[in-house]
Amino acid sequence: MTRLKLFVLAASLLAAPAVAADWTVDPAKSTLSFASSQAGEAFTGHFTRYTATISFDPAKPAAAHVLVLVDTKSAVTGDSQRDAFLPQPDWFDTAKFADAKFEATGFTPKGGDAYETAGTLTLKGVSQKITLPFKLTLAGGTAHAVGGVTLNRMSFGVGQGQFTTPDWVPFEVAVTLDLTAAAAPGD
Repeated sequence: MTRLKLFVLAASLLAAPAVAADWTVDPAKSTLSFASSQAGEAFTGHFTRYTATISFDPAKPAAAHVLVLVDTKSAVTGDSQRDAFLPQPDWFDTAKFADAKFEATGFTPKGGDAYETAGTLTLKGVSQKITLPFKLTLAGGTAHAVGGVTLNRMSFGVGQGQFTTPDWVPFEVAVTLDLTAAAAPGD
């Protein structure tokens, strides 16, 4: 290869923006929340402890991989009575199922900053395929993803006993994410 070709190749590699493949979520700037109602009164809650492993290169969205582990004991709604019930066997049964897990491979571009990923959510020992739509913006070494999905809590056995009907708590629960991540060092 001639020196000119080597110079052009090196210059083009240096001029190309560096995009990370691995991202580290900043918990202080991120939330994983849920919304429903109880006896007709709307409420929101969130999980205070979770980890997310994200591998994503915008040039190769089909190769993306996400693994999120959620400590179900960390669910809080701001209502002490409701919060006391969530870890119990009728709800998250945290003594038996300490974590919920979402794992997906591949992001499908939907135009602009819109994507979706199909994966498996495992909650209370039940695994279900779900598709998660989200918007992703990249700025320098920071990624910001916002998205959500509506789940049927009964598909996962969440809300047993007197809550197996939608009379007190609807079956549908909106789950939303707002994640900010930084490019992992070295990417």
